[in-house]
Order: sequence, then structure tokens, then C-alpha cells
Amino acid sequence: MSKKDNIIYLKSEEELEIIRKNGEILGKAHAEVAKLIEPGVTTKALDKVAFDYIKDNGGEPSFLGLYGFPASLCISLNDVVVHGIPSNRVLKDGDIVSVDGGVFKNGYHADSAYTYTVGEVNNEVLELLKQTYQSLFKGIEQARTGNRVGDISFAVQSYAEKFRYGVVRELVGHGVGRHLHESPEVPNFGKRGNGPRLQEGMVIAIEPMITLGRRGVVQENDGWTIRTEDRKQAAHYEHTVVVRKGKAEILTTFQYIEEVLKSKNLFIA
Repeated sequence: MSKKDNIIYLKSEEELEIIRKNGEILGKAHAEVAKLIEPGVTTKALDKVAFDYIKDNGGEPSFLGLYGFPASLCISLNDVVVHGIPSNRVLKDGDIVSVDGGVFKNGYHADSAYTYTVGEVNNEVLELLKQTYQSLFKGIEQARTGNRVGDISFAVQSYAEKFRYGVVRELVGHGVGRHLHESPEVPNFGKRGNGPRLQEGMVIAIEPMITLGRRGVVQENDGWTIRTEDRKQAAHYEHTVVVRKGKAEILTTFQYIEEVLKSKNLFIA
């Protein structure tokens, strides 16, 4: 999914409040999805519950129809990194499933992703989820005024590669605002001090896509689904954040997701 143009838009506090409220709706939609995740459920059922929740709360699913995408969520299982299309595929014990969604309301988008476990997942894969989650927050720590995009990229890459994981290069984070995909691109790999300078009011989606094996990916014949070349599992977490002077502010939320996971005694990264 490509970005709209090359202009970096700085957001006012009023615009940020809209995005923050949309992030709340999105976080609660994710929580509705989390309630359903268990063996035997179809990915299409997960997509429907998110669609219904977002519409019931006055929003539009950001992904539905975007560049022709046919669903409200990207739902990516196991070796699928991103852009999986919901279907009648049934979740099975031992699966991991990345759920990526967006909410558009009052002229602005919010965007976030979370990777869930289904039943009993082996420890090697649980560790991948844990460290991918941590890499997201390592990147967010660098999203402050005066740094550059490359500082975020380097933080994610250097953390993930300590565990010998693959860092996907073909897909990147991005600016968020009136368009779901704005400038700048935010890669998960790079050098400190490179890239656009971060300014107060820049809103970006940081989204590590990390693999258990090699970093290479391929696109399936459906034109959307991106999976790992070596068919090993991949994890994906994403927050929409605003650059601030001292510390980035996270505009989306995992709070409601993790309350559900805790209530079900499920894995929380």
C-alpha cells in the first residue's frame, strides 16, 4: 500500500485529538477481535466484528476499498507478514495471527496492528512476538523532535537483529493523517542520523515486521498477501504516534486488547 504524496504534514492539537479518538475506537475494535480469537474461528468472522464495531461508532474502516483492498482488516497468519485477506480460513491451535486495521472518522485516520496467539504456541515463536513488540517501543523511543527517521529505523533493526531475526525491508511504516499513507516512509532498517528530521506534530505509524528466519518476502498471486520466502513465521505490531519534544505520544492503544488477553489468560508480549 503506497503513500499519497511526498509532503510531510504537521498536525495541530485539534487534529491530533481527532486521531487520538479514532485510535480509541480502533483499540476497542481490536479488543472485539481479540475476544473471538480461538481455534475454529474464521478470519472472515474477525473482519466482520471489526467492521461492525467501527461502523457502529461512526467510523469507516480505513482499509476497506483502499487501493482496491477487499476487507476491513489485514489478517495475516503464521508466515504471512502483512496484507492477508480475510477468508473462510479457520484458525488452528499453534497459529499466530497479525491483525492490522485503521479507523477513518472526522477526516483523519488512525492505524495499528497486533499479533495474537491461537491456542498453544511454541516458545520460539512466543519469543519472536515478545521481541517484535519490544522493537516497536524501541522505535517509538526515538520519535522525538530533533531526531531523524533513521534513528527510529536503526533502533528497530539493531534491537531485532540482536536476536538474529529478519527485518523485512520491502514494507515500511508511514505518515498518517488525512490519508492513511502519507510521508515520510519509516523503514524498520537504516542508519542513525539519516532521513527526514522529526518535527513536533509529525504523525507516523511505526510498524516492525520481523521474521523468525530470513528477511526475504514474496507476494502471492492474489496481489496482496506478503509472506516470508522461507515460510517461517513473522510478527507485526504497529502504533500511530506523534513526534514530541521530549517523548513521543502514542495515539493508538493496546490497552483494551491486553485487558481481553489477560481476562482469557492468553499471551501478552
